Amino acid sequence: MNCKDAALQARSISISLSALKREQKDAALETIRKMLWENRASIFEANRKDIERSKQENLPGPLLKRLKFDEEKLREVCSGIESLVRLPDPVGRVLSARELDSGLNLYQITCPIGVIGVIFESRPDALVQISTLCLKSGNSVLLKGGKEALETNRALYSCITDASQKAGIPEGWIHLLETREEVNELLQMDTFVDLIIPRGSNEFVRYIMQHSSIPVLGHADGVCHLYVDEEAEIDKALRLTIDAKTQYPAVCNAIETLLVHRAIAPRFLPQLAKAFSERIPPVELRGCPRTRQMIPCKPATEEDWKAEYLDYILAVKVVDTLEEAVTHINTYGSRHTDGIVTSSRERAEYFMERVDSANVFWNASTRFSDGYRYGLGAEVGISTGKLHARGPVGLEGLTTYKWRLYGNGHIVADYTGSTPKPFTHRPLPNRLPEQTAL
Repeated sequence: MNCKDAALQARSISISLSALKREQKDAALETIRKMLWENRASIFEANRKDIERSKQENLPGPLLKRLKFDEEKLREVCSGIESLVRLPDPVGRVLSARELDSGLNLYQITCPIGVIGVIFESRPDALVQISTLCLKSGNSVLLKGGKEALETNRALYSCITDASQKAGIPEGWIHLLETREEVNELLQMDTFVDLIIPRGSNEFVRYIMQHSSIPVLGHADGVCHLYVDEEAEIDKALRLTIDAKTQYPAVCNAIETLLVHRAIAPRFLPQLAKAFSERIPPVELRGCPRTRQMIPCKPATEEDWKAEYLDYILAVKVVDTLEEAVTHINTYGSRHTDGIVTSSRERAEYFMERVDSANVFWNASTRFSDGYRYGLGAEVGISTGKLHARGPVGLEGLTTYKWRLYGNGHIVADYTGSTPKPFTHRPLPNRLPEQTAL
C-alpha cells in the first residue's frame, strides 16, 4: 500500500476508532502486550540484525545505544502498556459545562486528534510507545522509523497489527512507512493528516517544520541543564549530577551542561571530576576558564554551551549568581528540562518560575522528564512549544476537544432584536446529563 492510500485508510478508520469504548481499547492493549512478549525471540533476532548492519555502516555510538532492543527494553515497554491500561480513557471527558438557557446546555468534551504522523529515529521502543498511546487515545497513526531499525520495527509492527486485529480493532488504524520518499509524501498530506510529531536531530526536526503545512509538535534539541546552587548539599548534588549525565546519556533528558555557583565550586567540582574519572566509561568534562582553574579538563567553547552531545561529555560553567544561571539556561537551553540543586525553597521557586522550559525540577534528576515516569502512559515525544501540549506528550496531549450543544428547538432569533431573551450562562456539573432534550 502506498503512502497516500495508507493515509486515506487511516483517515477513514479514525472515525470509528474515535468511538471505541475504553473496554475495547484496553483489551486490545493487553493483547498487544502478550503478543510482544510471546514473540520476543523473533523481535530480538530482528534487532540483532539491525545492530550488526548498523555497525558495518558505522552508525554513531549514541544512535547504536538507542537502537538496542533487548529484554530489558521489552519489559519496559510492556510495563508502559500495563500502565496505559490502568489509566482512564482520555476520550469523552467533560472539561466544562454550562447552561446557556433553560434546556440549552453546552459541553466541552475531549476527543481524538484524528490521524497522527510520527517520524522517529533509532529507538524501536518508540514505535510501541507511540502506537499504544495512539490506540488508547483513539487516533490512527502513520509511523516512519529510521532505516537503521528497519527489521526491529517490522517485527514490532507485525505483532501490534496482528494483536489489534485479533482484539477486534478495525484494520488500517496503524501503518508503517519505510522510505524517505514516503516521508516527503506524508508532509504534503494535510488533507488526511492532522498532526506531525518528529523525533530526531535538530536539523531533522527543522526540516520537517519547514516542509509541511501540517501542524508539528515536538522538540529539536535536548540541551538540558543542572544548576548546583551555593546552598546545595554536595552529596546530593553529586548523586543528581551523576545520574542526570550517566544513567542513560544517549537521550534528550540527560544533562549536557552543568552550572555551578562560584561559592560551592571549589569544594564540589574536584569531587565531581574524581567521580566521573572513575566511571566506566569516564565522563569527559569541558570547562570554562574558572572551571579549568579548579579541575583538569578540556576548554569549553561557545559551541559547547549549545551542544547536545548524547554521550559521556559534559560542559561545565562556574556562575556568580542564581540570576546568571537562569540567564544562561534561557539563552542556550532548548526549553526541554532544567533543574536546580539547592536546600533553599525560595531560590528553587525563583529558578522554576523564571527558567522558560517545559520541565523545571528541584533536587531531582532531569532523567525523570518522561511520560512513563510522569504517569502519562509513556509518551510520543517531548514538546518544547507552548501551544496545545508541553513537556512529555502522553494521552492528554493526543486529544483535542469539541463543543456539544444540547437543545430543544432553540433558535438564535429569540435572543436578538429589540426584546432579546437573556442567556443564563449558569455553570453545570462537569458531566453529561443522563437524559438529554429531544
